[in-house]
Amino acid sequence: MRSHVNLLGMLQLAWGAMGLLLGGSLLLLAAGAAAIARTSPGDPWTAVFTAALFVMFAGALGASGWANAWAGRALQQHRAPARIVTLVLAVLNLFVLPFGTALAIYAFWVLLHNDARALFETRAAA
Repeated sequence: MRSHVNLLGMLQLAWGAMGLLLGGSLLLLAAGAAAIARTSPGDPWTAVFTAALFVMFAGALGASGWANAWAGRALQQHRAPARIVTLVLAVLNLFVLPFGTALAIYAFWVLLHNDARALFETRAAA
């Protein structure tokens, strides 16, 4: 079961990196929308609204990407809180079709197994 936990950690890291990358790209799009708002003649509110939405979604993607990356790293180190955090993130990832759903199902299968539970409990006791 240790190999499955390590694989899940790598997948969580990759999922987190993609979230951080998408958050960064949305921040660049927000900068472009803000530049349009500054340079366009007339009413710039549409571009301002678009920039604000991009910043909001970039923040959400960045936060979830960071949380998934942290959980993946902590899973690889077999830290006790990583199991619970990853299970909570798996519930949220269920709604991100199709890759988040597959990752969540795999996380449930791995982390709810008794051998994996024992792996994290012995690490917490040590």
